[in-house]
Amino acid sequence: MSGASLGAGPTVLVTGGASGLGAAVVTSVARAGGRPLVLDRHRPGDGVPWVECDLADTRAAEAATRELAERSGGLDAVVTAAGTDVPGKLADVPGETWERIVAVDLLATAAVIRAALPYLEASRGSIVTIASTLGVKAVSDATAYCAAKFGVVGFTRALAAELAGSVGVTLLIPGGMRTAFFDERDAQYRPGPDAALNEPADTAAAIMFALSQPPGCAVREMVICAARESSYP
Repeated sequence: MSGASLGAGPTVLVTGGASGLGAAVVTSVARAGGRPLVLDRHRPGDGVPWVECDLADTRAAEAATRELAERSGGLDAVVTAAGTDVPGKLADVPGETWERIVAVDLLATAAVIRAALPYLEASRGSIVTIASTLGVKAVSDATAYCAAKFGVVGFTRALAAELAGSVGVTLLIPGGMRTAFFDERDAQYRPGPDAALNEPADTAAAIMFALSQPPGCAVREMVICAARESSYP
């Protein structure tokens, strides 16, 4: 974090921090001496401070961000790790489901960062947004997810230009990871037994690298994926 070294105990807000990549980031921040905070619908582990929040409600996401920031005396970084997807043909995915994917994956990313900005500007902190390899390469049966993640890519690039010199901004583009993200999918949309997937802890390590850069040095974008990732390049 540009506003605080990892050893100084920076405060890092992680969306989706109760599971998957978010939980791995929480663990990494704590191990590095920082203080993780979580926004999620589910309770994170190990007594981590959190606010229960359905990120699809973007005004609630803003309010929850401010609540955690005020309760913790500010923020040094935000990592927007929350994400959801329900694959399927556009005609087969209910409108409410399609729009929820975009709300959680894109609109909540902007909402949380919007609410966090005054605290990050005060600390000269950092932001890491989480897109996907499907934010740079489109595939069938993923119109909502691709729309959201392509949006995160564009949003983050514009945000980096907007905040240059005041807040560090990094776009992370991860490939598939070994998490529960795929568990509730129909079999045809789950990775096969031989799928090349990264461990979330390894992707979290890349996020920590971005957050540990000195003031004035920004890691703008990173692609982290298995060497045989089929959705990149």
